[in-house]
Amino acid sequence: MVFLTNGLRRAVTLSTATIAFSFGSVYTAIAQTVTLNGAGATFPKPLYDRYFDQFKKETGIQVNYEGIGSGGGIKQFIADTVDFGASDAYPKAEDKSQMKKGVILVPTAGGAVSVVYNLPGVSNLKLSRSVLPAIFMGEITRWNDPKIAADNPGANLPNKPIRLAVRSDGSGTTKIFTSHLAAISSAFKSKIPPDAAPTWLGNPLSGKGNPGVAALVKQTEGAIGYVEAAYATQNNLQQAQVQNKTNRFVSPTLAEANKALSSITFGSDFNVTGAADPADGYPIAGVTWLLIKKEYDAQKAPVVKKMVDWILTKGQAINGQLGYTQIPQTVASRAKQEVSTNVAAR
Repeated sequence: MVFLTNGLRRAVTLSTATIAFSFGSVYTAIAQTVTLNGAGATFPKPLYDRYFDQFKKETGIQVNYEGIGSGGGIKQFIADTVDFGASDAYPKAEDKSQMKKGVILVPTAGGAVSVVYNLPGVSNLKLSRSVLPAIFMGEITRWNDPKIAADNPGANLPNKPIRLAVRSDGSGTTKIFTSHLAAISSAFKSKIPPDAAPTWLGNPLSGKGNPGVAALVKQTEGAIGYVEAAYATQNNLQQAQVQNKTNRFVSPTLAEANKALSSITFGSDFNVTGAADPADGYPIAGVTWLLIKKEYDAQKAPVVKKMVDWILTKGQAINGQLGYTQIPQTVASRAKQEVSTNVAAR
């Protein structure tokens, strides 16, 4: 009897293992036939390209991502034409109300927004908290203005007009940038309220996405604009040192971005507070999010969960390689749990 019981136990164990192996194989086969499509922010595009390339190598799952700007990503997510969206600007309440399959905002990275310029012969340009907003309001219009000169003693500033370069599309990068300028200048806030698509004064140059603004600045002598730091580095653009709350002139390095974002707070819905003018570090920095639905079909739901889990674990190791900050581990764990619990197959 004992022999039969042990034999039966071995048989049952073998059958269970076989079933588990078969289920895993079937899941893997199904997952590898599923393609996820996303669109949105250009701010994290270099990072997401690396994420999804490595994710495919490890899992066989194809994820396509198009950098069309945060505004475009939110619109496509609302229209349900993508599997996930991406934005550097937290969606407005009226936008979230139109997301019929619900939304979970998953923070993936933080990063610096560089102030880039094209002035041959002028390196290490410094821009104070009073000068930077005045430039983007159109109050300072020439590079040899005494206020810029006061921040840059000994610099050979040219007697040339300043050409502003801004985003033509709805942009989380613009929201991060204008939020900082509004936080340090009440005049800027009243004239150009912070927004993903503000109404700029004058007639600035405009380009689509971070790549568009980077290209404009690179080809236009006398231009100044703002792009995510990775684009500034990739395009060998001059990057200004910006004065922070402690009155230090700071470059947009990873260490300074980490210092700035270490003081921000993530709420229960993963929105952040304290990022517009941090206590120290590089002062123009923000967080970027994935927009994940709460409802997917039976094949995509587990694949989306797997993608989010990978990004918030293995993927975070890639962030620093490209100049992005990591999401705090406690916040990442909470976001993974939110997706695991609330994303369902319908």
